[in-house]
Amino acid sequence: MKLSYLLSVRFRKSQRNSGLMGFMAKSSSLGILLGVAVLIVALSVVNGFQQQLVERLLSLVPHVEYVSADGYINDWQVKQQRLEQQRNVLAAAPFIGVNAMAQSKGQLEAAQLRGIDPALESKVSIVNQFISEADLSTLQSGQLIMGAELAKKLSVTVGDTISLLMTDLHNKEKGLAAPVRYSAEVVGLITSHGPLDKQQVFMRLDDMQSLFDLRDDQVTGLRITLDDVFSAETEAMRIGRTLDDYVYVNSWVRTQGSLYQDIQMVRTIVYLSVFLIISVASFNIISSLFMEVKEKQSAIAILRTMGAGDFIIMQTFLLQGVVSAIFAIAFGCVLGLFLAINITDIFVWWSTLIGENKLAGIYFIDFLPSKIQWQDVIWVSSITLAITVVASIYPAWQAAKVDPAKVLGN
Repeated sequence: MKLSYLLSVRFRKSQRNSGLMGFMAKSSSLGILLGVAVLIVALSVVNGFQQQLVERLLSLVPHVEYVSADGYINDWQVKQQRLEQQRNVLAAAPFIGVNAMAQSKGQLEAAQLRGIDPALESKVSIVNQFISEADLSTLQSGQLIMGAELAKKLSVTVGDTISLLMTDLHNKEKGLAAPVRYSAEVVGLITSHGPLDKQQVFMRLDDMQSLFDLRDDQVTGLRITLDDVFSAETEAMRIGRTLDDYVYVNSWVRTQGSLYQDIQMVRTIVYLSVFLIISVASFNIISSLFMEVKEKQSAIAILRTMGAGDFIIMQTFLLQGVVSAIFAIAFGCVLGLFLAINITDIFVWWSTLIGENKLAGIYFIDFLPSKIQWQDVIWVSSITLAITVVASIYPAWQAAKVDPAKVLGN
């Protein structure tokens, strides 16, 4: 092993003085380096988006909702406590949800009006982190909090009064029933860069109960938050069976699941595309090693006459390709980790330079997130090294088959 390593180092040093061979060896190493770096950065960004999806978007939207199919859920206090006693449930909160039209200054926009208990809603949602000027705990009777995008469409600011038009819950089956009108002061705006900004309006639960002549124990639905957000689809039905009411079951998988699937699809595409790049760069080693075997035939023949066996010759050229790849992988990991750590700042700098944020208004965040997972780095490095070893075997085997009699005889 030591002799093979010393020979591979000697051959690699002589390779630097060879123009075409040196260029091909360097280009293949550079391809591996850039491929590893790009893959680490891409996977870190995908991981960052998934983390933000869980910590930001899925902490705002309901994990699971149980909406009454026949009007109201009675005795919601008892059922809310019953839900919280279930396995995997962190918290539960009641709500009254209706579709409404928000009107102000001659503008009319669709809105989703939601009556909430401020104390309980804060346990199932982190919306308070994204409300300016106020929060749920300070929400009083006759006040509401609405999405910033919706407020912008209505030309509304904090302190303005808007009107809400909605169907009476008692007569919602009657298409021509007169709408219920309610006016309230806007005391806070939601800026989460997500779906809440566009249509959501919050008001107190007791205000909506009074508006629709409901009892204190009547709501239209219950919302729960799970400790494992990805179990929502399987756990929703099990937990819902504890309710006595006939309810519709909705989970975030139905409302936001397409976004999660898109992230996973991007991850798969990143794997395939970048590993194709790495494979091409790795198999360039075949060309450079074949050329070196051809050039070093005399040296190989002399080594064979001095007693070097097939295994030593094969190991020498195999080490030459593998060692070059190890250096390329190591530098690629360093470059990739550096870029992944600083990608958010780099994106901000680039957005400032071009005067435009490409993510603003498109995704639920307006920055480029990054989360490094060391298993990804190890996996990328291992697979790349394995591809390199496979690519180096055949040229090394050909070197071991050099016939010294034919080479030295010529």
